[in-house]
Amino acid sequence: MSTPAWVKDAVFYQIFPDRFAKSKRMSDIGFEPWDSPPTIHGFKGGDLYGVIEKLDYLHDLGITAIYFTPIFASASNHRYHTFDYYNVDPLLGGNDALKELLTEAHKRDIRVVLDGVFNHASRGFWQFHHVLETGDSSPYKDWFYFDEKRLKGHKHWGAYPTQHEHKALQSEDGLTAIGYRAWWNLPALPKFNTDTPAVREFLFGVAEYWIKFGIDGWRLDVPAEIDDDTFWREFRRRVRGINPDAYIVGEIWHEAQRWLQGDQFDAVMNYLVTAVSLNFFAADNLNLDLIHQAGGLKDRIRRMNANDCANEVDRILNLYPPDITYAQLNLLDSHDMPRFLSCVNGDKASLKLAWLFMFTIPGAPCIYYGDEVGVDGGHDPECRKAFPWEENRWDKDLLDYAKGCISLRKEHAALRRGEYKRLHAEGEVMAYSRTYNHETITIAFNVSKEERPFELHHLQYARVLFGNPVMAENKITIPPRSGIVIK
Repeated sequence: MSTPAWVKDAVFYQIFPDRFAKSKRMSDIGFEPWDSPPTIHGFKGGDLYGVIEKLDYLHDLGITAIYFTPIFASASNHRYHTFDYYNVDPLLGGNDALKELLTEAHKRDIRVVLDGVFNHASRGFWQFHHVLETGDSSPYKDWFYFDEKRLKGHKHWGAYPTQHEHKALQSEDGLTAIGYRAWWNLPALPKFNTDTPAVREFLFGVAEYWIKFGIDGWRLDVPAEIDDDTFWREFRRRVRGINPDAYIVGEIWHEAQRWLQGDQFDAVMNYLVTAVSLNFFAADNLNLDLIHQAGGLKDRIRRMNANDCANEVDRILNLYPPDITYAQLNLLDSHDMPRFLSCVNGDKASLKLAWLFMFTIPGAPCIYYGDEVGVDGGHDPECRKAFPWEENRWDKDLLDYAKGCISLRKEHAALRRGEYKRLHAEGEVMAYSRTYNHETITIAFNVSKEERPFELHHLQYARVLFGNPVMAENKITIPPRSGIVIK
């Protein structure tokens, strides 16, 4: 089965709903001040009506698809603690807000992908709560992994653990420590038992419902935690049976051949691109102390020269069949890691170089909300700041550069669908080309602090599409810490 054709041409924007935009159509019922530092548990009050009001901003930026972190009813600001899979959180505007958002986004040719949290629910989820109340008598007792003693009422549940139970969670499985198995032993996140037919049907039904509602795809949260290929094959069959163009992208931080055989996911969040971008384009600006907080990235970050970088890019682009490679969700940062700008100690040149790279390689580029205006931030909750809508707080230089990269990609099919070819990788200079329908575009980077020359044949016919190189005969000189694009 092929990947959706539209993804190859897409420019994604990731939105953390509580922090993107706040509409006056929703009442302020006691939220944190919008511009105050983000907190682990606090709510800023961003909502989907606020997103609707900013769709023209996104359209002007050049965005063609939005990936939302979870929007369903939940008692957490990130909403990965799902209470109700069939209702958008009332604080976000409910189902009516999503319906209006889909209508207005689709009018602007912007697609919408939602976050599906199907590995675990929350302790407020009805079926889980039902078991806590009724124990072995509950018809939902097979929906999760429960301790028999607690089901029989011989021992109390640890859904809100005592100090002793918290200590037990450090060394025991949740099953014995608190009475049920939880994701990463977090009591708030009971793990679904997806071997139970009723659970499978429930989750497939959720996936189908929202596709029918009008969403354009699913981003799957920690899908490897459902260690069952038949589950994901059936998930794909159900979703694509309703919308053959629906995008299915998994949150896998490492190589993902198992899930990318054409029968499960279309793509994964390509953190391999994140890592190689930090390794090469940051040069000596890496903030390793901060990056080591970044979970799945910390062991992959090391400074690379051009040859190492080109080798790694070649490897990444040949991990999967071309159709899948061109549908990968490429990103520089997300809600799950420090922002790229902070990872490079605030060096804007590093971010610009990485953007130009991301927008000129195969795969769909994704901007994390606010990066384009210079929002920075360390690990959670700092990487989840509220968007600064006062334009005098924007880094207009970064914004213009981001728009330039997006326009470049949208104007040239070769940058979206073209064949990738390595041209040069030596010292601190790397170059490659993209070719499609007789159009060849060359992209080159100089990550050093001094100008660097390199040779390119047929230069006399070339014209500059992006950047400020000096060209003479067959030699190009690239300014320090910059990238160029020529045709």
